[in-house]
Amino acid sequence: MIYFFQQALNAVQLGSVYALIALGYTMVYGVLSMINFAHGDFFMVGAFLCFVGAALLHLPFVPVLLLSMTGVTLLGVATERIAYRPLRNAPKVSAIITSLGVGIFLENFTLGLSPYPKYIPQLLPSFTYTVGGVSVSTFQLATIGISFLLMFALHLIVNKTKAGLAMRAISADRAVVPLMGIPVDKIIALTFALGSGLGGAAGVMYAMAYPVIDPYIGILVGWKAFISAVIGGIGNIRGAVLGAYILGMVEIMTAAFLPSTYRDLVTFSLLLALLIYRPRGLLGRAEIQKV
Repeated sequence: MIYFFQQALNAVQLGSVYALIALGYTMVYGVLSMINFAHGDFFMVGAFLCFVGAALLHLPFVPVLLLSMTGVTLLGVATERIAYRPLRNAPKVSAIITSLGVGIFLENFTLGLSPYPKYIPQLLPSFTYTVGGVSVSTFQLATIGISFLLMFALHLIVNKTKAGLAMRAISADRAVVPLMGIPVDKIIALTFALGSGLGGAAGVMYAMAYPVIDPYIGILVGWKAFISAVIGGIGNIRGAVLGAYILGMVEIMTAAFLPSTYRDLVTFSLLLALLIYRPRGLLGRAEIQKV
């Protein structure tokens, strides 16, 4: 049982990282009905900004976190303005291809700056506490605690502010919202800013847990975060968080009780099974189309 609870704690840590990234996917889909496939590379940029702040500028943890979140937020807003907004009324496949192109650009731009993996110096004191035989590190506490805090802040913004009300209105009926005086472009830009900032925070958390990073870390991690959003119900914020923790639990328990090479096999098999039997996701709802 101690071994099980230890692995469950590891799953919560991994699920917290997936949740922060998955929220960016699901928020953009909620307001634009498009998948921002570059979002995994936003996460990668956050990890590299963590390297810049920690290794080059020698900043402590909190300024590094703020640097990464701010940088990736600005990147997300600029990407929406330059790459996605001109294609808003174009066929959806155009936006999908553009998002893939943005992701490839970010990967190769980062690769061009330096082709070698980067090592992240230790940002927090390394302590391990033992509670009932279960070991808890400062990295795990920081990852879980900050992730919960950011997700709670997002919950308040979406459900308790006028901007959040506007986001939900755009998600419900984007064609009617401009007639009500809501600045659609500003709200969509705010949505990208929030989702991208969470991706930047996830990059810092990931870099703390796995301190060797390269320009391609966003590919697999981004896909798994996207799977989390699909499992929970793409476009549903609570579903994205639920799907992330389910996926984190599946991955960690697979590696703990089966050969670790089966981890991705089980992960993607879960996605296929869910798409067959519940394509809307666990908390997703069928869209009603007017004809």
